[in-house]
Amino acid sequence: MSELSGFNGVALSGSSDDDLTARLAAFVRHREAFSPNTWRQLLSVMRICWRWSQENKRSFLPMSPADLQDYLFHLQATGRATSTIAVHAALIAMLHRNAGLVPPTVSPDVVRARKKINRTAVVSGERTGQAVPFCRPDLNRLDAAWKNSPRLQHLRDLAFMHVAYGTLLRMSEISRLRVRDISRAADGRILLDVGWTKTILQSGGIVKALSARSSERLLAWINAAGLAGEPDAVLFCPVHRSNKITAVATEPMSAPCLEDIWRRARLQAGAGTPLKTNKGRYSSWSGHSARVGAAQDMARKGVSIAQIMQEGTWTQTQTVMRYIRRVDAHNGAMVGLMEDEDWQS
Repeated sequence: MSELSGFNGVALSGSSDDDLTARLAAFVRHREAFSPNTWRQLLSVMRICWRWSQENKRSFLPMSPADLQDYLFHLQATGRATSTIAVHAALIAMLHRNAGLVPPTVSPDVVRARKKINRTAVVSGERTGQAVPFCRPDLNRLDAAWKNSPRLQHLRDLAFMHVAYGTLLRMSEISRLRVRDISRAADGRILLDVGWTKTILQSGGIVKALSARSSERLLAWINAAGLAGEPDAVLFCPVHRSNKITAVATEPMSAPCLEDIWRRARLQAGAGTPLKTNKGRYSSWSGHSARVGAAQDMARKGVSIAQIMQEGTWTQTQTVMRYIRRVDAHNGAMVGLMEDEDWQS
């Protein structure tokens, strides 16, 4: 189904409310106000929730607090993580707000239902998943293995790893970088002009600096691939098995192709055995691994939470604290007090 007709058809499910139809149509027309990932998630949640509503003879839009409670409990019963359930609730609320309706999430009954779901999950042992960290020693091992490789794919993957770790940019943000976004500092190191990130949308964008070694690896890839004279080319493009780039690419690589970079790196590092994790997720390095690893490395060096948040363009302190919780555990005030040599009984 087309996006607009599907949106209206699923949302209204037979309603004749012309005003509601118009508000939904306006919402769809202005979908560029949201990130592509948010929009994809919204459509996915709509389909899942609408299907449940049809099967259980419930109202979808507007959705009553009682129906939303039952839907959230249904998600819990089918094994969805609390983070996934929270996303469903947030996107259903977002749909209602943009349709000019009161979100059912404001109801005290729904608030209590979500607290019950969270409490039940935590008590039963559910833990929030976290990407396997990609830290400085991992980067050093890959650097030693690939820096002199004759294979173009290795040079690209190594440059990608250096940029990912050195900038803490998200995978999609790295994929959008182009040759024209590169400039040089006075000492020769590379500066990357990042137009926008998930959390920073402003006309000036942000500038990320690379270390001398990371700058060298990125330039080695650009020169080997012949991208230096192609300002519109994306920095990281596909490499053919013939050891050449297939063409000067102006479109970012797909997420699966970028994830393959992490998979190859994990195998090269000798850490190919999947880790046993909660709900089977994050068993190896992935698109978020460099952000987690870099945050942990900075915490080990005593970098402040505010500085780590700035480097990773995080807006929520609890996100960073979750990433570094094990690193920072032994730096607590009570541990310092108990291990103070001058502490007297």
